[in-house]
Amino acid sequence: MSRNLVLPFFPLPPAEYDQAYLNEIVRSFSVYLQQIQNPGEGRNTNIVLTNLQTDDSGLEVGALFQQAGFVKITLANMPHVGGQSATGSVGSVTVTIS
Repeated sequence: MSRNLVLPFFPLPPAEYDQAYLNEIVRSFSVYLQQIQNPGEGRNTNIVLTNLQTDDSGLEVGALFQQAGFVKITLANMPHVGGQSATGSVGSVTVTIS
């Protein structure tokens, strides 16, 4: 495995039902599920990210997105919403050319 995990032990089944055996199987599956659900560490020499979102809308904290050519990380306290724009006006201007 690339994550250096120690696989849990799955004992051979006995000829007859044995509660201790079943408990050991359940424990082994529990360890295995915990290992699979843990993303673990990552260390990469080369990485290519394609089709990244341009904002963090709908992404979980820690997910990557790109904005204006920069790769950014989604943070809970710093939103980067898409489609930000503003317009404004004050009064009117008349231009007369003579």
